[in-house]
Amino acid sequence: MSGGHFDYKQYQISEIADLIERELNKQGKTKPKDEISGNEEFYNKYPNEKIYYTYPKEIQDKMREAVKILKIANIYVQRIDWLLSGDDGEETFLNRLSEDLSNMK
Repeated sequence: MSGGHFDYKQYQISEIADLIERELNKQGKTKPKDEISGNEEFYNKYPNEKIYYTYPKEIQDKMREAVKILKIANIYVQRIDWLLSGDDGEETFLNRLSEDLSNMK
């Protein structure tokens, strides 16, 4: 069966975590040309508009915390999905859950 009890929506949780990580990783970097829409005069006046915003450390910390929580939530939903779909028994569920949480980056 390979899951499906939640219509594979757990992958949306994972995608949100990835999107937040991408936002964190691009902070302070120069935007690619396709994201720069103003003219040269505008960017001479507002040079910071060519650079992705850098969030304060406290905000970055909370965003990283959210990524961790979302990754944990994704693991739980995935494992419960397989349990409810009949792919895993109760013991296998507990073992795989523990293993997945231990292997989480």
